[in-house]
Amino acid sequence: MPTSKKIVAIGPESTGKSFLCEALAKRFQTLWVPEFARQYLMNHGKEYQYDDLLTIAKGQLALEEGTRPPAGYPLFIDTDMYVMKVWCEYVFGKCHSWVLQQIVARKYDLYLLCNTDLPWSKDALREYPDFQTRERLFHMYKDCMVNQQINWIEISGDQDQRLQTAIAAVNSVVSIS
Repeated sequence: MPTSKKIVAIGPESTGKSFLCEALAKRFQTLWVPEFARQYLMNHGKEYQYDDLLTIAKGQLALEEGTRPPAGYPLFIDTDMYVMKVWCEYVFGKCHSWVLQQIVARKYDLYLLCNTDLPWSKDALREYPDFQTRERLFHMYKDCMVNQQINWIEISGDQDQRLQTAIAAVNSVVSIS
């Protein structure tokens, strides 16, 4: 039975990760994993502590592990441990060792790094509307991508351009019979 490829969307907030994962899952007739942090913060409040990020990281991986696409079909994942690493380091100046261990242990097939060229969209949970902060975070994510071995592509442009770029990238790593 063919194994499912895992494709992760990462990047700063309000860069279209959720839209992209949902649209790709629809296009490839498969499943996607939403960002666990959103539901967690909606349930527990926007004020979080360092240890909450470890809880969120574990919740994200539990969602991922609990989502099984049809055999041979890709799984699209909105957020992974690189997002948790950047979040921990940006807000608290340190990262949980468990998160770092998961980065090393987990295997993915493609990263879609979402650029900040979409307008920031206000939302009750978003924290960084200013462009300088968004760009700084984007470069933290890009540093993560450059310093690891998994294929990745930068996703930019309007939503249609992003989706078309992502579809082409996914087609390069996935073969559905």
